[in-house]
Amino acid sequence: MATLLAVGLRDLIYSLYERRLAAKLVGTPHPRHVGVMCDGNRRWAREMGYIDPNDGHRVGAARIRELLRWCDQAGVEHVTLWLLSTDNLSRPASELDPLLEIIENLATELAEDGNPWRLHMVGAVDVLPASLVAALKAAEERTIDRTGGVQVNIAVGYGGRREIADAVRSLLFEAAKAGKSMEELAETLEVDDIAEHLYTKGQPDPDLLIRTSGEQRLSGFMLWQSAHSEYYFCDAYWPGFRRVDFLRALREYANRQRRFGA
Repeated sequence: MATLLAVGLRDLIYSLYERRLAAKLVGTPHPRHVGVMCDGNRRWAREMGYIDPNDGHRVGAARIRELLRWCDQAGVEHVTLWLLSTDNLSRPASELDPLLEIIENLATELAEDGNPWRLHMVGAVDVLPASLVAALKAAEERTIDRTGGVQVNIAVGYGGRREIADAVRSLLFEAAKAGKSMEELAETLEVDDIAEHLYTKGQPDPDLLIRTSGEQRLSGFMLWQSAHSEYYFCDAYWPGFRRVDFLRALREYANRQRRFGA
């Protein structure tokens, strides 16, 4: 009985604190684009006593749906979720295959009728299984006309250096198709020319990048786009990330003075 009372009191305190945080954010600056490094799923599973580390990924996938609702409520327009890096693809099949299935199921569920989110796949398509690519593209096409919620970039098979290399490669192919020489391209090349060939072309750069699990590094996430982003590092593992943690990140963002290098 005492334990139940303690849990109930704790939940009440968190609920009151959450409401207070949300109220204080009304009228403050909020990010248009939030990038999230959903880190710590396997460590969370181990600490919670799960035998299968993929149970952490399954709980983390459910948390993503909550995050998107929080972003809708906060007025966020774009969310980039880093779910699988190019480095992760070197994991053994016994670990990687279930994770790919979880990602495929997540994309399919987010694309279901009744959800407001527009999905967009970002990453190196050629390094992923064809079945996963087909499922992600189908989810993207199913949501293309939605307007009621955030645009969700699903970063799978993603690496920041690979994205920049792909952008430059696309730019070179475009120039060659237009009959430009390398000398002509070099003379006219601008920063925006490369930006127009990134996976997130046409979208604003992320204002806020969140990484869970206590790690304080980018690990190659949105290297080009994050030049002027604000960073927020959260100690909670991704499956344990709560709305309170999200609101704290928004509060931190609102309190910072963005100088953009000036």
